[in-house]
Amino acid sequence: MDKTHAHPHTETKKVIDRLSRAIGHLESVKKMVEEGRDCSEVLIQIAAVRGAINNVGKMILQDHINHCVVESIETGDTKVLQDLSEAIDKFVK
Repeated sequence: MDKTHAHPHTETKKVIDRLSRAIGHLESVKKMVEEGRDCSEVLIQIAAVRGAINNVGKMILQDHINHCVVESIETGDTKVLQDLSEAIDKFVK
């Protein structure tokens, strides 16, 4: 899927920063597994990473609604609503 947007996304820097932190956290979890750490500790950290990723997804979704969807509706492009619905279905699985 190679889609680019002509309009700015206001949260790009925050999203990238949060993704970088989540990647670092996930690397730490990988190291915990390699070191044979307690399974309960690993599961708790996996839950934290999953929560961080979900929060990034929420940020992207909000930004998408506020910019992409609003702009598309204003220009009469209703396909964006179908695309959004499909993306939400995949995101919440």
